[in-house]
Formats: sequence, C-alpha cells, structure tokens
Amino acid sequence: MVKLDPQEYARRRRQLMDLMSPNSIAIIPSAPVTVRNRDVEHPFRQDSDFYYLSGFAEEHAALVLIPGREHGEYVIFCQEKIKEQEIWTGRRVGPEAAPEVLGADDAFPVTDIDDILPGLIEGKDRIYASLGVSPDFDRQLMQWVNHIKTQVRNGATPPHEFSALDHLLHEMRLIKSPAEVAVMQAAADISAEAHMRAMQMVKPGMMEYQLEAEIMRTFMAAGSRWPAYPSIVGAGDNACILHYTQNNQMIADGDLILIDAGCELDYYASDITRTFPANGRFSDEQRALYQLVLDSQYAAIAEVKAGNHWNQPHEAAVKVLVTGLIELGLLEGTVEENIESLAYRQFYMHKTGHWLGMDVHDVGEYRIDGEWRIQEPGMVMTVEPGLYIAPDDDSVDAKWRGIGIRIEDDVVVTKTGCHVLTSGIVKEIADIERVIAG
Repeated sequence: MVKLDPQEYARRRRQLMDLMSPNSIAIIPSAPVTVRNRDVEHPFRQDSDFYYLSGFAEEHAALVLIPGREHGEYVIFCQEKIKEQEIWTGRRVGPEAAPEVLGADDAFPVTDIDDILPGLIEGKDRIYASLGVSPDFDRQLMQWVNHIKTQVRNGATPPHEFSALDHLLHEMRLIKSPAEVAVMQAAADISAEAHMRAMQMVKPGMMEYQLEAEIMRTFMAAGSRWPAYPSIVGAGDNACILHYTQNNQMIADGDLILIDAGCELDYYASDITRTFPANGRFSDEQRALYQLVLDSQYAAIAEVKAGNHWNQPHEAAVKVLVTGLIELGLLEGTVEENIESLAYRQFYMHKTGHWLGMDVHDVGEYRIDGEWRIQEPGMVMTVEPGLYIAPDDDSVDAKWRGIGIRIEDDVVVTKTGCHVLTSGIVKEIADIERVIAG
C-alpha cells in the first residue's frame, strides 16, 4: 500500500514552525473518541491536522511544536504502554518509543499533560491553536493559561496572543506534494475499480445496498479500510437527492443509478460519481441529459489550470448546461438571462467542485480578499456538474422527471494544465453500456 515517508511529516513540521512567529508555541490535540451507542464507540479516525503533522493515529494524544526550544521542538503527549490495557484496546506506541517511531524530540504520558504543558507555554508570546473546534480542548487550553496567570507574582509570564493555527496549516494542506498526489492517485485507482465493479454486476431487482456492499468489498480488498464519506447509491428518483445515503430501495428496470463513492487511503480521500442505467441502456431522455452533463464536465476540466481562478470551471459548466437545457426545452430565454437570474438552479443547485485532500471537502479558502483565488500546481479539486429533475416538478414534461445525473472526477492542477486522477473509470455513454453488457 502507498504510504507517506516519515520525512514528509518532518518537512511539514519544519515548514509550519518556520511560518510561526518568534517565541511561540503550537498545540494540536488528537481527535476525540465518540460514542456510537451505550459502551460502543465509533471507529476512531484521527484529526486530519494532527495526522498531517505526525502520521500518528492513536487517540488521547497531543502534538506540541515549540520553534527554537533547546531541548527539542517537537513534543508528543501519548498514552503509556500498559500491558493490561493493551490486551483490551490494542498496542500503543508509548512515550518511550515515540522519539524513534514518530521522530519526536520529547514524549510524555498524556496523563501528565496538565503538569507539563503549562511549563512549555509559560514565557511564550503567542499560542497557535484551532480554537472553536473542540469545546473540551478550548476549556483545557484556558485552564493551562489561567494556571500560568496565577503564578504571575512569582515571575511567570502568560502568553498574550492567540492565533488561528488553521490559517497557516490549512494553506499548507491546500498545496499537495508529489508524495501526497501519489497517495491520492492510489486512492483514486481503488475507487475507480469499485465503480467499475458496480457497473459490471448491476441488474434490475437488486437493492441499492448490494451495490454499496460491492463497493465496500473492493475498497477493503485493495487495502482501504474506510470510505472517505458515506456512499451514495441512489436509483431512480433517489438520484435527485444530493446527499441520499439510505441506500435501501430496490433498483427498477429503466432506473438510472447515481453512485457517489470514494475510498480513503492513508488518510487521503478520493471522490467519484458515476451515473449509469440499471438495464444497460440509456433511454432517449436519459441519454440527452447525460451527454449534456458530460459535455459540461469536459468544459469545466478544461478550465482547471494554473493561473485560472477557482470559479472558472463552474462558470464553464454552467454555460454548457444552460445552453443545453434551453435546446431541450427545459429552460426558456437566452443563456445570459438564465445565468444572471440563476434560473438553472432549478436543475443544478450546487457548485461544480470543492477542494480534495485529507478531508473529502478539504481545507483551503476559495476567495482571497473577496476575489476567487488563483489555481496553483498541487491543488486538487473535484469537478462534478450534474442535473436533477425532481420527480414532482410539474413545470417540465413528465418524460424528464425523476432523472438525476452527476459525473465527478478528481483533478490535480499541474504546471502545464491538469491531470485527472480518476480517469480509470469510464464515463462515455458507449463505454458505460459496453461495461454493463459485459
């Protein structure tokens, strides 16, 4: 399985510390453990920022960066190795092995954090943290600072500034390194295989969740433990529900099936949507709308290039969609009028993409000083136009109703244009029909 080299995490920590102001400290807690029901917990998934800097997947931990600290700039607080506990909950790295395994300069038991961390904070001018994300962490951080304040008469100096760590760290995460793109390519390849398997096994009379099960089987067989997000398998009218995840209806003859599913690999997401006919043949109306969405996606992908702004792919997709909807009689008036009035949002109500990375809707600003940000090499985004004709939309001819289509690929900006990570899954009408036919 493709994984990042430990030096990648060290490089990121160094880059972040170089961006921090002098005499400062950054504190990043691990993700909280969440209860599913009673004494059963949800599978633990590490906080993306924490993992981005450490590659450490254990819960109940904290990462501290202190640029210029004489005794080591990278400090980890983690759970101790206690044999009796490991029998129940699994093996731990432990503070003793953390320097070798994680590259930490110092490591302490997380149970000692209240005794040790105030001493690391004391005397620093600024704390970098992601405030407002975890109320429990916010309270704990203020307790540490307030403890220092109680020692002012003894010469202690509390920090006088708090800065949003997100501003620095999320801009770093927005630009992917070649190593990150390689992991994302591997995730995309696995997801493409899963979508192909769904096309190959579909037939009317199946349940939506049976296709979902095949997708999950393919993910896990290839080394991905989890989907990057809950899979959408919507047949017929369900394809018109953007975040449909019940996946519990029977697939009927004549249905289009919209599958939005992607695996996560070494904490990097993929995100693919394909739409195809359950019986292997598009109807005339399905074919017309599908080809329109596909044409709009090609137009959008052509606008993914360094120097263009973020919204140009969306603008290109909308223009193609509106033109086609007018030609099909689903919209009236000129292209310009329909775009200006947003009339097309009756059938296309979302943006054409989002950032992609460790989170499926990844971090990074879309505007800078009120202007759409400029695309740069290393940015990864989805390109996912769609059309959704509601089953109860009596403003259109009945033949169009209940058709939902979305086509989504993962695209990385390069120096010379872009590269589609998810090209391993077919999307031309003839190719889809051929795959389903076997």
